[in-house]
Amino acid sequence: MKRIICLALIVVLLVGMPFVLSSCKKSDSNKLICGITDYEPMNYKDASGNWTGFDTDFALLVGEKLKMEVVFQEISWDNKYSELEAGSINCVWNGFTANTSDSDGIKRSDKVDFSYSYMLNQQCVVIKADRAGEFNSEDSLAGKTAAAEKGSAGEAYAVKAIGSGGTLIDSSAQVNTFLEVKSGAVDFAVVDILLAQKLAGSGDYSDLIIADIELESEVYAVGFKKGSDLTKKVNDAIKELYDSGKLAEIAAKYGLENSLQLDTGFKS
Repeated sequence: MKRIICLALIVVLLVGMPFVLSSCKKSDSNKLICGITDYEPMNYKDASGNWTGFDTDFALLVGEKLKMEVVFQEISWDNKYSELEAGSINCVWNGFTANTSDSDGIKRSDKVDFSYSYMLNQQCVVIKADRAGEFNSEDSLAGKTAAAEKGSAGEAYAVKAIGSGGTLIDSSAQVNTFLEVKSGAVDFAVVDILLAQKLAGSGDYSDLIIADIELESEVYAVGFKKGSDLTKKVNDAIKELYDSGKLAEIAAKYGLENSLQLDTGFKS
């Protein structure tokens, strides 16, 4: 009798399992899991500990359009590709520079699929204000000690700028490089200019400035796993939000109205 009952339970479990798995799969597929780091003004925490910023608001608006729940997953920037491959996130939405190569020399567009580009950016050099006279050209960076976020576009530039005679200190986040410069542990840091404009010259970093060295322009886009069907869906939503003026509204909210620029023909 017990054996019959056990067999019956097994049958019930086996019959029900596809439904359970299907339900889980359906639930997961309805989530837009965005890999982010703490990077003001794109994604950062407000006084209540909630994520805010241009990319945060942007992703939430896209989620509404797609009827998807938006989840923000903080990641180590250096692990962004492995996080995508593992499926722990399904996009990188965090001021992701698209038209560049990583320090390994491989174009980012060969590693991920990018959405339309939506914002202008560039790398910049952050230094102590009292050393401004030392840094006035790219040549002046050679042989120095630099800090950059590991896996960032800034790291790729720093490696080339300092050359074989220089030293690179990797940081887990862009904001940490400001501490390295302030403490004197490095001569300069290479970071996204949108972040530097927020931090350099104010608060704890009042003694830091952006060096007068102009680097190449870049663009931000959302990164997806190669072949993801989310790319087109998000692109359609981005175009709608741009055309309606919603993106301009949130750009103005964070002081980024002059950087907003949609390129639907973006090719990295």
